Amino acid sequence: MTALHPTRRQLLAGAAACVGGLAFPARAAPSAAPFSWEILKAEAARLAARPYVAPPPPPAGASAISYDVANSIAYRPEATIWPDSATPVRFFPLNRYAHRPVQIALVENGRARPFPFRRDLYSGAEHLPADVAGFSGFRLMNPGGRGDWLAFAGASYFRSAGPLHQYGLSARGLAIDTGLGRPEEFPDFTHFWIERGPGDAVTAYALLDSPSAAGAWRFVNRAGPKEMVQEVSLVMTLRRDIERLGIAPLTSMFWYGEGNREQGIDWRPEIHDSDGLAMLTGAGERIWRPLDNPPHAITNSFADKDPKGFGLFQRDRNFDHYQDDGVFYEKRPSLWVEPQGAWGAGAVTLFELPTRGETDDNIVAFWTPSTPAKAGNHYALDYRLRWIGDEPASSTVARTVDCWRGVAGSPGTPPIPDATRLVADFEGAALAGLDRSSGVEPVVSLSRATPISSVAYPVVGTRNRWRLIVDVPHKSGETNDLRAYLRRGDAALTETLLYQFL
Repeated sequence: MTALHPTRRQLLAGAAACVGGLAFPARAAPSAAPFSWEILKAEAARLAARPYVAPPPPPAGASAISYDVANSIAYRPEATIWPDSATPVRFFPLNRYAHRPVQIALVENGRARPFPFRRDLYSGAEHLPADVAGFSGFRLMNPGGRGDWLAFAGASYFRSAGPLHQYGLSARGLAIDTGLGRPEEFPDFTHFWIERGPGDAVTAYALLDSPSAAGAWRFVNRAGPKEMVQEVSLVMTLRRDIERLGIAPLTSMFWYGEGNREQGIDWRPEIHDSDGLAMLTGAGERIWRPLDNPPHAITNSFADKDPKGFGLFQRDRNFDHYQDDGVFYEKRPSLWVEPQGAWGAGAVTLFELPTRGETDDNIVAFWTPSTPAKAGNHYALDYRLRWIGDEPASSTVARTVDCWRGVAGSPGTPPIPDATRLVADFEGAALAGLDRSSGVEPVVSLSRATPISSVAYPVVGTRNRWRLIVDVPHKSGETNDLRAYLRRGDAALTETLLYQFL
């Protein structure tokens, strides 16, 4: 179903191998063993020092568990872990799209006790083939077990429903060689340890293993009324050189929106999980880059040092713009990455693939360190993931709220040949009280040539909203990168809009 999400890629294969002193007994009664973050990091370092061992083939019966069959298999409510807590826990069985078993243990008072798979944990277990015996992941439930808000399943993927209670984009532990024109590597979380606390949080620890890297991840997960927050720590070592290392990777879908209406063959006006990449640079510049469904795979890198944040956003919250009363694209969460500490020099990397449908995840964004990723490199990083429905923080500049593209030239006159018009609307308190006589001017630059024309003015009948119109020289097949914002004197009034013409 998809190019970039494991539950749709059908990329998972094999069963998780036992790992050193943290291995679980296969048939013996589970016994508790000492566990801590320090113990897990030490085990991950030992694992990274050994050659990678590929897991055995997946159970053949997992391929029979289609989407419809999986929906007929339900975790029994009475088997819920911590049912009376703020965040009960349930476990996913294997299926066609996530068929690599993961080992799961529950942690209490510094000791981890394996939680073994049992068929009687599920109603509809008769639909599980005899050789299918294992968990593919877990989910954190809302109080009382009424739906879930966070799920880990498949490779190192996970996602949250966010404050609007609608799943959309995903995150993952690590990206390796994404967008290089060859199959990328998908590391696996092979083991999970789940612990209550601190407070109402649930902490999940994970061991990651792949041919190129091994490491330990810790997620402190909290659900709030306005956002779902994960405090993430990772410690890993590379087994071999990696051409493109992706830290804090995000995966989403963009089919078409207001800026590429020609691709909208469906009756719905827009279809996307995310509509833009937002960035807050180390220097404090706010940047917005609308997503695209390009004619071919394309990678863009935005150089920075010590970034303050980046993420894939669904800014458009207007139901009328989607008209989808089944999957509610206007409720899809945005995901903001906040590095904790100095990450140094590198780039926010955006990889976009062409797609012809909404089941294809075709967008990936992540941080790429500038230092080459060589075998033996050790990484210890912390960051915060915020699954939100609005902006991550207040801003002194106006934000980009709409972006359209069409023929260049004045309405009612012949279009300008070999040119494209870009129309972008900015909205925010920074534009309050300003009119055509206030000295507001557009600042526009292009990677090729110069703009044919550019103008900015307040939109009649709206509040704190200005429109930028730029006619750009552009021939089909040529790439032209635009950078634009509005200013008054020396002060920027808006975030910086980046737009790529292909």
